Amino acid sequence: MHAVIQWLLDTIGTMGYPGIFLLMAMESSVIPVPSELVMPPAGYLAFQGNMNLGIAILCGALGSLAGAYANYLISHYLGRPLILKYGKYVLIPPEKFEKVERFFLQHGEISTFLGRLLPVVRHLISIPAGLSGMGRLRFSFYTLAGAGIWCCILACMGYFIGENQQMIMQYSHKALAWIIVFSIALITVYVRRQRQRNGIKA
Repeated sequence: MHAVIQWLLDTIGTMGYPGIFLLMAMESSVIPVPSELVMPPAGYLAFQGNMNLGIAILCGALGSLAGAYANYLISHYLGRPLILKYGKYVLIPPEKFEKVERFFLQHGEISTFLGRLLPVVRHLISIPAGLSGMGRLRFSFYTLAGAGIWCCILACMGYFIGENQQMIMQYSHKALAWIIVFSIALITVYVRRQRQRNGIKA
C-alpha cells in the first residue's frame, strides 16, 4: 500500500492539477482508481506547499464530472436505444423502462447528489441519469455538488493527517458513516416534502 501511495504522490506531484483531474475522471467512470487514494495525497501536497488546496479540490470535482459524463453519454446514446429495442428480451419491457425513466426524471436531483457521496453508487449513478435523459445542466450541478463535498472531505484529511494511509482510511470510514446518516436524514425530509406536495395537489 505504501508503494501505491508513493506512486500517487509522485504522479500527482509530477503531473500536478491535470493529474488529479485525470485520476478522478478515471475513478468516476469504470476504471477502479479509489478516490480515497487520490485526493488525500493531493491534500498532503497542499500541506507541503506544493499545491493549492482549493484548486486541487476543484480539479478533483471537475475530474469526477468528466468521468461521470463519459458514463452518462454512453448510457444515453448507446444504452437507451438498446434497452428500448431489446429490453423486452431481458425482462425490461418498454412500459417498465418508462416507469424507471419517469421516477428518475422526478427524483434525479437527489439521486445524483447522494449517489456521488456513496461508494459503488458514485460509479453507477450516471447510468440511469443518461438512460432517462436527465437534463445536462441539472446533472452537472448535482454531480459537481456531491463530488465536490467528497473531494473536499478527502483532501482535507490528507492536509491535516498527512500520508498516513491507515489513519486516512480510518477517518474516511467514519466520514462515510456520517454521510450515510446525512443521506438517510435528507431522504426522509425529501419524502415528507414530496408527500406534502402530493397531498396539497390532491
